[in-house]
Amino acid sequence: MSGQDDDGGRVLSVNVGQERPIAAKGGTTGIDKRPVEGPVAVRAPGPKLAGRTGASGLAGDHISDTAHHGGDDQAVYAYAREDLDAWGRELGRDLPGGTFGENLTTVGVDVNGAVVGEVWEVGTALLQVSAPRIPCVTFAVWLGQQRWVPRFTEARTPGAYLRVLRDGHVCAGDAVRVLSRPAHGVDVRTAFAATTTSPELLPLLRDVTELPAAERARLLQRLDG
Repeated sequence: MSGQDDDGGRVLSVNVGQERPIAAKGGTTGIDKRPVEGPVAVRAPGPKLAGRTGASGLAGDHISDTAHHGGDDQAVYAYAREDLDAWGRELGRDLPGGTFGENLTTVGVDVNGAVVGEVWEVGTALLQVSAPRIPCVTFAVWLGQQRWVPRFTEARTPGAYLRVLRDGHVCAGDAVRVLSRPAHGVDVRTAFAATTTSPELLPLLRDVTELPAAERARLLQRLDG
């Protein structure tokens, strides 16, 4: 499938984070993303390596825990404004764009229904959905919510990581156009459930070659072991 209409889906805000102290992991985090004005350069940052700099795909965006976050397969993180609003109602608080650590806050885009491997044109950049976001302790500490990781996991609205296929610039207001979608049909929500709460779904991921290589290797070992 190619040349699909974006149905009005667009980027509501582009968010980047500075290094800030936090009482988790290494003591600092870049999860506090905030909207910025104007176009932001996007590029493939290279492999995920502990201690490296520039691990995010967005210029000016900081990642502290580079052993577990960032790199080519987690270059950009997208989360839907609609899901943020739902969480805001549940938590009884406003959740501005970037609160969940997302680089792209979208509107009119079914991020969790995106098929793993589908290609988005956003601004002048070409992005590919690579995997769901897996929540970590930093996320829970940042939000100040007890049992946040299981709560977030049970909701199955993880948002999507994207890799950069073509460098470019993204900006608030840019349309999100789906250019192609793999035939396997496995979406972000299903991939997330399979690797967290519903292992019976794991066989559905066998042919999802667009998953990150290391994650796919673990998956095949688990299925065949």
